[in-house]
Amino acid sequence: MKMIVMAAVLLGAACGVVHAAEAGESKSLIVVFSKTGNTRALADMIQARVGCDMFEVRTAKPYPEEYRPTTEIARAEQDNNERPELAEYLDSLDGYDVIYLGFPIWWGTMPMAMFTFLERYDFSGKTIAPFTTHGSGGASRSNADLRRTVPDATVLPQLVVTGSAARNAQGEVDEWLRQIGLLD
Repeated sequence: MKMIVMAAVLLGAACGVVHAAEAGESKSLIVVFSKTGNTRALADMIQARVGCDMFEVRTAKPYPEEYRPTTEIARAEQDNNERPELAEYLDSLDGYDVIYLGFPIWWGTMPMAMFTFLERYDFSGKTIAPFTTHGSGGASRSNADLRRTVPDATVLPQLVVTGSAARNAQGEVDEWLRQIGLLD
């Protein structure tokens, strides 16, 4: 029986999806960076549905409250390929099979703090379910950048929600979770 379950898990992983029910011991983690609370709202919706742990990525030096200065800093970080120091880190990702990764789109990709986080850990064999918010530019190159940064992970289709609609996106979240095979 264990061989059948293991074969199902390996087949699911090869197809890009690992179902928690098949894996039996699968554990999930939400990793989220949210400046305005929109991406965090999606993270809360996901957590309510799948019941997993959550880690919030925060920079050691907080961004300004005002929009314009934040965008200027974010642009400079990207232009200089900076990796801002984080306020805290996880000890490891061991024990987590599925990582729900949430972030806003800043200047066409992930905030540089997410690169700091992703480059610190080994994502080999992990399944990443990315969810994002944006102002008007869509996902842009964020998914390609994510795949390049964690080449040994399986990256599932990305949920992309307009930031202004995020707090009312439970239906979109549920549909995405079903489509990627992580919600029955």
